[in-house]
Amino acid sequence: MAETVQRLRGTFFTLNVNSLLNLAGGIAVLVAIIATLQRVFESGGTYFFQTLGFGLAQGAIFALVALGYTMVYGIIELINFAHGDVFTLGAFFSLAMMPLFGLNPSSSGAGVILPLLGLFVITMLFCALVNITIERVAYRPLRHAPRLAPLITAIGMSSLLEGVMFIWRGPFNLAYPDFLPEQQLSLGGGITIAAKAVFVIILALILMVGLTFFINRSKLGKAMRATAQDRDAAQLMGININRTISATFFIGAALAGAGGIIYGLYYNSVAAFDGFAYGLYAFTAAVFGGIGNVPGAALGGFMIGVIAAMSDGYFTVAWTRPLIFGILIFVLVFRPTGLLGMRVPEK
Repeated sequence: MAETVQRLRGTFFTLNVNSLLNLAGGIAVLVAIIATLQRVFESGGTYFFQTLGFGLAQGAIFALVALGYTMVYGIIELINFAHGDVFTLGAFFSLAMMPLFGLNPSSSGAGVILPLLGLFVITMLFCALVNITIERVAYRPLRHAPRLAPLITAIGMSSLLEGVMFIWRGPFNLAYPDFLPEQQLSLGGGITIAAKAVFVIILALILMVGLTFFINRSKLGKAMRATAQDRDAAQLMGININRTISATFFIGAALAGAGGIIYGLYYNSVAAFDGFAYGLYAFTAAVFGGIGNVPGAALGGFMIGVIAAMSDGYFTVAWTRPLIFGILIFVLVFRPTGLLGMRVPEK
């Protein structure tokens, strides 16, 4: 009897603690929303929509990188920390390849469209091949090892790529040519949004929609979903597991390469260690949306981008990183499956 009472007390205490934590978290979110709304009204609609446009463009880049994280995790349950540096490598490689496509800082007009498309294709292929090589050399031999081994290897590959880019171009911010339009698009009522932000958002959405259709409709996409659900059963059904995993790394890195070019075109600057910070933001976005869930990663990327932009624009830049990583901790503690994630049985 005493043991039962003690167990009930423990359960009641746990429930009370969880309820208090949930209440405290809800109050903190409510206070943050109220403070943001107050500053929005003080600053006016024009500044709000400009900040929102910047946040959505930034979030589109986060989403492209987050898709690689979530696809790889969904297949082999690995957080590929080198993915953010593959993203930066895409910006570096595309910058080096521009003269071969006849692109220079003075290029402008419709004449840059076809060269840019070619640059996108070559850069995406290059990043995809680099990521496949990483998977083949560093991750595949450790596929059946304890989870800590491939995780440490991923951190090592991240440092290796950063070191290569550091030796290649140095620690400086490199100027990236600006080929995007600088006009402001009018939304009426004196409200404007940057045309380059609209371009980035639309391009990222096209890539994400294309990925969604590929995963849902193609034979390889179905093989990827089957492998993510049950690798052993998929292999018994005749699916080539190694080829499917390599294809996942290929597609994720191709999107990261495209994100690297978009990043350079939007910010007009790139440095060797940009991928570290952007990789952490994108990882937070993937967890926020639901790690292993492709639509969730896209949604999480856009939301993290908007939250970061609002924090920079209405509060202070110094609080943005603590806020973003506070969101990561909050989600891992209270909703580890993310916004769109589903609870699945342990494999």
